Amino acid sequence: MKCDSIQTTKCQERKKDPIEMFHSGQLVKICAPMVRYSKLAFRTLVRKYCCDLCYTPMIVAADFVRSIKARDSEFTTNQGDCPLIVQFAANDARLLSDAARIVCPYANGIDINCGCPQRWAMAEGYGACLINKPELVRDMVKQVRNQVENPKFSVSIKIRIHDDLTRTIDLCRKAEATGVSWITVHGRTVEERHQPVHYDAIKIIKENMSIPVIANGDIRSLKEAENVWQITGTDGVMVARGLLANPAMFAGYEKTPLKCIWDWVDIALELGTPYMCFHQHLMYMMEKITSKQERRVFNALSSASAVLDYLTEHYGILLPKLY
Repeated sequence: MKCDSIQTTKCQERKKDPIEMFHSGQLVKICAPMVRYSKLAFRTLVRKYCCDLCYTPMIVAADFVRSIKARDSEFTTNQGDCPLIVQFAANDARLLSDAARIVCPYANGIDINCGCPQRWAMAEGYGACLINKPELVRDMVKQVRNQVENPKFSVSIKIRIHDDLTRTIDLCRKAEATGVSWITVHGRTVEERHQPVHYDAIKIIKENMSIPVIANGDIRSLKEAENVWQITGTDGVMVARGLLANPAMFAGYEKTPLKCIWDWVDIALELGTPYMCFHQHLMYMMEKITSKQERRVFNALSSASAVLDYLTEHYGILLPKLY
């Protein structure tokens, strides 16, 4: 079954306004933008397990605007996929505003990727290189604000930090003055990959902002999320790899429960998820609950039917309606 396309669905739950969530005083739990992974099926899954807000994978705005094929392949949604933020890679204010207008009826807002450290993105003028171009960020935010008529449509940015934190604070203040709705801070520099996250830096940034700030980086359990929220004083936490390993993390599970695996199979097959994506998600989810030998066998499976047979045999997961 093919999932609903953006031409036929709109977010019907505008009452779930992210800005209102951030001002509730409660921890807002967010699924990060993840290339290949945070697509509609996975967003549907984590929403069942207490995720409050989901982002799409990063989409290159120029391709999205110029190609109908790119729009159809990169962005799918449905009525239950809300609240939703569409993240764009962009370096041109006009193209970004055009992309924002296209998705406006189907999402709660857009996010500008100012944090991706991958070389290809930075070479194209996307991602983390933008933290050194506050004027360009300002122009992109301003153009979207001018072109999108819906005043509740959010425009946010996701950044990494500078070695000199005063530069990051300056960037954030300029973004705030331009009308950014909130800022997500991944607490590492562009050069850092697996080093400890600088939660102290996120705390300082939050103390200098009037708009909501979201903490991101190395959060792998609900307890860790709550600790980071308390330590940084932020308005929410964003999780990537922790949710891949355990989509039920925000519901308090320490490892992926079998019910969540069942839910993933049900959702993924119903929405027509490609096999590689379907299988890869299961490989992440099952890593903590299987032995090395079991993982070796499971990871070598090459079809959905083989996966279903394996799950039925080993875990008693049976989905007769999908056979």
